[in-house]
Amino acid sequence: MKPFIIFVILSFTTVLLYSSENNRTKDENQTKEAINKAMEKEKEYAREQRFYNADEYDFKGAQVDPKTLEKIPVLEPDYDFDMSTGVYD
Repeated sequence: MKPFIIFVILSFTTVLLYSSENNRTKDENQTKEAINKAMEKEKEYAREQRFYNADEYDFKGAQVDPKTLEKIPVLEPDYDFDMSTGVYD
């Protein structure tokens, strides 16, 4: 009975690790693809060297997907700022 339980636990953790790695690579690929698209547009704009009117821009392509915002980690400041320590005395 113990070997079976150990086998199940090991196989379950292996599947979890594999799926999380696939999700991570999928997210990285999507990010790289979006960056490449933006770089191609910037190259096109640099080559044309002209100003665009508001009706010529692709605003739908520049919108941010709300699902991707959940994956951005919250950045904490590196310093510990305290207003009560003699700065304004």
